[in-house]
Amino acid sequence: MSTLGNFVWSIADQLRGVYRPHQYGGIILPFTILRRLDCLLEPTRDEVRALAKEFEGGALDVQVKRKTGLTFYNTSHYDFARLLDDPEGLRANLIDYISHFSSNIDVFERFGFEGEINRLEEKNRLYLIVSKFAEVDLHPDTVPNAAMGDLYEHLIYKFAEASNEEAGEHYTPRDAIRLMVDLLFAEENEALLEPGTIRTIYDPTAGTGGMLSVAEERLLERNPQARLRLYGQEINDLSYAICKSDMIGKGQDVGNIRLGDTLADDQFFDKTFDFCMSNPPYGMDWKASETAVKEEWKKGGPNGRFAPGLPPISDGQMLFLVHLAHKMRPTHEGGGRAGIVLNSSPLFNGAAESGPSEIRRWLLENDLVDAIIALPTDMFFNTNISTYVWILDNTKQAERRGKVHLIDASGMWTKMRKSLGSKRREVDEAARRQIVKTYDDFTEAENSKVLKNSDFGYWTITVERPLRLNFSASRATALDDKALSKVFGNGSDSAPFLNLLAAMGEETYLNRDKFIQAVREEFSAAKLKLTPAQYRHLATALSEPDESAEIVTDAKGNPEPGKRDTENVPFTYGGNTLGDAGRNETIEAYFEAEVALHVQGARIDTKKTKVGYEIPFTRLFHKYTPPRALSEIDADLETQVAKIIRLLRGVES
Repeated sequence: MSTLGNFVWSIADQLRGVYRPHQYGGIILPFTILRRLDCLLEPTRDEVRALAKEFEGGALDVQVKRKTGLTFYNTSHYDFARLLDDPEGLRANLIDYISHFSSNIDVFERFGFEGEINRLEEKNRLYLIVSKFAEVDLHPDTVPNAAMGDLYEHLIYKFAEASNEEAGEHYTPRDAIRLMVDLLFAEENEALLEPGTIRTIYDPTAGTGGMLSVAEERLLERNPQARLRLYGQEINDLSYAICKSDMIGKGQDVGNIRLGDTLADDQFFDKTFDFCMSNPPYGMDWKASETAVKEEWKKGGPNGRFAPGLPPISDGQMLFLVHLAHKMRPTHEGGGRAGIVLNSSPLFNGAAESGPSEIRRWLLENDLVDAIIALPTDMFFNTNISTYVWILDNTKQAERRGKVHLIDASGMWTKMRKSLGSKRREVDEAARRQIVKTYDDFTEAENSKVLKNSDFGYWTITVERPLRLNFSASRATALDDKALSKVFGNGSDSAPFLNLLAAMGEETYLNRDKFIQAVREEFSAAKLKLTPAQYRHLATALSEPDESAEIVTDAKGNPEPGKRDTENVPFTYGGNTLGDAGRNETIEAYFEAEVALHVQGARIDTKKTKVGYEIPFTRLFHKYTPPRALSEIDADLETQVAKIIRLLRGVES
């Protein structure tokens, strides 16, 4: 495939001088698609032309599918061979050829192809390019569907490389997709082997269609009599065009590949699927979709697509996560499974009751998270960060209900002979089988943990320490205008008060009432008056925090709140097995053991208690490495010092 890809890309040599290297893909890709379609149509071309004389519009669509099995056609009397027979009329004839495709072939307009044809003609390159592509046999007998998908992705990589773009924006590495597909199919292995099995799969970030194609290939490898109907939506014109062209070659219904922003406009809003897959962009904001998403969130109600919550505008990954959860076939219709690749932030970002935490809460409390698998780093073309496959399932097997399976597969990889962008590692077949076996075994092991959904929940409690302050009249000289105006009012003469305060000396009071009483006596003797509220403001202005001071109380004798801290109390603290239902007893036990013993007078503000969920994946698999013994470190230092001394002596001699 690399040889074929390089040969097709070498046709771009004819474009030098006319186009810059980063523009080559805009010519090579649409011509590759056109040549593939031309080869696909060759066996039925005469039959379709005959049908076009009798039928038109929708009737022709029906007749072509009935007679040829194809979901698209071209009624022009041209093909690549005939185009080359008329060099003078090539431009007009090629445009005529493209315009006679059935209406569901809208891929060429995404490239602005007619304009490129005119430019190639103007620069005297059109005949050269068409003749070169006419030499390439892209018929399925020569280049099977799987190989054609690889060819598209090879050209995309070359195009991205020349454009200084990220190839990963358009497609996902095949080894990562195969692992996701095998994990998705793992729970339905027997059902998928039944003759005549029909399933649907959906990708809301379809890219060039790699995930859909690999899913179909893997299913057909297991059961040649099975049928997988592919659905996808893609926002990028170039990727959409390639994906749709690839689906055409596979005999899929091309109407099931649609162009648009999945978050703002779900073009399959009325459908759910047996399987869903996605590799959404990491850390990309959703500002362009914000208005539509928030409008749907407000109007969608408790069962809406984004009802669980909205993540920060800076990262839309979790919107795709909840989107997939809603696209799984409902339980009463047999249920569905979904797989999505995310970076680490959806595991833990956001505090309790924030958008991300509420999304995790909804997923876990509805028992939708089946497994999370940590992938090796350096797996993807445009990033070397840690990534995770989330497997969702709304009809779990009995032994998996109420539980989440965490698998650390970060060490299961082989090094690639040649790097592709940031991709230096791959999950080969042996590693893939090992990961799937670990998933199937569903047992505790060094790289495998099975936890209850409630293990990820926690309460964030607000702990208030009572206010403790000391007071000193000597601080009056340091009061600024803002503090003075709050105590004495704007425009008031504060000098007599400040002089009396300065005369009171350096004594520090640990009780507010005693301090106010002492000040009041001084002011009364000088016939100066303040209201009770002014005395309190004055005391606050002349105070400093002091843990040795007495507690400051309000008019009713209740402690005034001082420093506030928050504590996260795990649902499972103290052996609690009731989850949020055991809230009061568990929080009280935590507070008495972990807080009250160390902070005298602290209390919990129960009105501010919040529920949160996080999945501390790294912490759960962390392996403690004890520090080296001091004797060992000393020995190494002595060795190095001795070496340095020998070198210095050598220099001296």
